[in-house]
Amino acid sequence: MRYISTRGGMEPRTFTEILLEGLAPDGGLVVPDAVPRLTADELTALRPLSYPDLAFEVIRRFADDVAPDDLREVIDRTYTEESFGSEDITPVEPLFDGLSLVCTSNGPSLAFKDVAMQFLGNMFAYVLGRTGQELNILGATSGDTGGAAIYAMRGKTRIRVFMLSPLGRTSAFQAAQMYSVLDENIHNIVVRGVFDDCQDIVKAIGEDAPFKARYSIGTVNSINWARVIAQSVYYFKAYFAATNSNAEQVSFAVPSGNFGNIYAGQIARTMGLPIARLILATNENDVLDEFFKTGRYRVRASADVTATSSPSMDISKASNFERFVFDLTGRDGVRTRSLYEQVALEGGFDLNGTDLKSQMTDFAVVSGSSTHADRLRTIRLVYERTGRIIDPHTADGVKVALEHRPSAHPILCLETALPAKFGDTITEALGIDAPRPRDAIAIETRPQRFDTVDNDPAAVRRLIVAVTGL
Repeated sequence: MRYISTRGGMEPRTFTEILLEGLAPDGGLVVPDAVPRLTADELTALRPLSYPDLAFEVIRRFADDVAPDDLREVIDRTYTEESFGSEDITPVEPLFDGLSLVCTSNGPSLAFKDVAMQFLGNMFAYVLGRTGQELNILGATSGDTGGAAIYAMRGKTRIRVFMLSPLGRTSAFQAAQMYSVLDENIHNIVVRGVFDDCQDIVKAIGEDAPFKARYSIGTVNSINWARVIAQSVYYFKAYFAATNSNAEQVSFAVPSGNFGNIYAGQIARTMGLPIARLILATNENDVLDEFFKTGRYRVRASADVTATSSPSMDISKASNFERFVFDLTGRDGVRTRSLYEQVALEGGFDLNGTDLKSQMTDFAVVSGSSTHADRLRTIRLVYERTGRIIDPHTADGVKVALEHRPSAHPILCLETALPAKFGDTITEALGIDAPRPRDAIAIETRPQRFDTVDNDPAAVRRLIVAVTGL
């Protein structure tokens, strides 16, 4: 397996060569030069596997330069009942009307991102242990990536984490979960801006090749390919749990901000998993919903990004979306680069009147959006009918999934986080407090440590230089 750039300017590289890095040297995102297709017999052989065995069979096809025994050891250390509360790792629970919930939020930080981030942390440690290198991870979070990355990397040797989060744009629980981790290798940086500003800083530093090389900058954001492929595993696991044979199809409803989680579903579908549709759900920041309904991709200015009650989706520039655009162009790096030059110069692009508009239907992505009132109604609906409390992002997904009923196929909605992380919204919806795991009680009262900086890449560079002492 070799990896190339969505913009066509990178020499092919192996999995371990791209693992520790973020953007490709030409500013694009790394993708495999070809996605492996599973035969009918191979798909059948995957059905009875445990989660760790399934993860090994999927990931090994993309990480074939890692010794199989080493990869299995990393995976077995990652996907344990102790870490995820269930040997199923991501169990499926029926809700109602042909809709089920894929429970992906039982990891250490109580969000779906743990499933990939725990693997990434152990994979980083494996590679760095072999090479003796050090890694400075630079990431941006709208709330959940930060907690997942920090819990996966805290205390690890040869790794520092510099995590950017937007001032006042995460829930109090999310902020406390990040800022109360006082390990010496964890550095929280609060940016006076919105998530898109944090993400732009990460990209600006990632494109600064001399600085990136000198300070060994890597990333854990969803632009990291290892996260995408690790997330694709639970699409397989959920499909097998919800069906009796590989002749059946299902659809997945995915709350989406940065497009990484739903793109993992696209990879699973390309590999041959029988996915009828991918149902994308946004909140009021509906850039992606607008694209899939109209063919126009129109990035909003930072001032126009709405602060919502599903804050992890308060995103206007979806980083992983470039991988989808690359696929849409027939994997044409030159054309993808041209479209993203339009994004940089004009704030977006319009596919109407082009051949790409008609080709969008080949990818079977449909979409919808949700509002605060929708979230409250959906949280109440699910609670009244099942007794289960869902978080506001998951509510966005359920709301949009229900709009696409009736369906000939079951719909599996991917959970985003446990409701404890968004207690104010749960109280508003239900008049009760969201249950909390024992180790998260009163997390907001713990001591916190973070630095606050202006929306300026230079300010973040200065912090990295000061901490590393290089």
